[in-house]
Amino acid sequence: MIRNVRLEDALDLARIYNHYILESTVTFEEVVVGGSEMKRRIETHNPNHWLVFEYETSIVAFAYAKPWKDRTAYRHSMEISVYVEPTHHRKGIARSLYRELLDRLKKNQIHAVLAGITLPNPTSIQFHESMGFSQVAHFKETGFKFNQWIDVGYWERILE
Repeated sequence: MIRNVRLEDALDLARIYNHYILESTVTFEEVVVGGSEMKRRIETHNPNHWLVFEYETSIVAFAYAKPWKDRTAYRHSMEISVYVEPTHHRKGIARSLYRELLDRLKKNQIHAVLAGITLPNPTSIQFHESMGFSQVAHFKETGFKFNQWIDVGYWERILE
């Protein structure tokens, strides 16, 4: 079931996200986040742009969109992300969350949606391209995590 995030979901979201902080280069954060920090992040942005996926009674994934940049001319552009518990990968959860979130963004007059992907990441690239995103940028050695330089690509989808 997909629903809007609630502040009391913050610990579950932090739990899911912290896996990616500790075990991957999917995020460039290097220090785990607690429930209070995740709650602050939820409160900072439009709560309609944060969705969770519940399986039975547990939150197993979340997706959100945040402003691409803070200048007013960017007000119709958002950056989107999704995080799924590893035990729930390849079940269509990320796709379901993205579909719902992209629909909401379009209804809120968002025109361009961007997704940053650490490279290489063929699974994420394939997923985003299957959702209508196209690569628009490749930044070399932009991040440094786990003692290695990491490239970042950006994929974009124009909502029509």
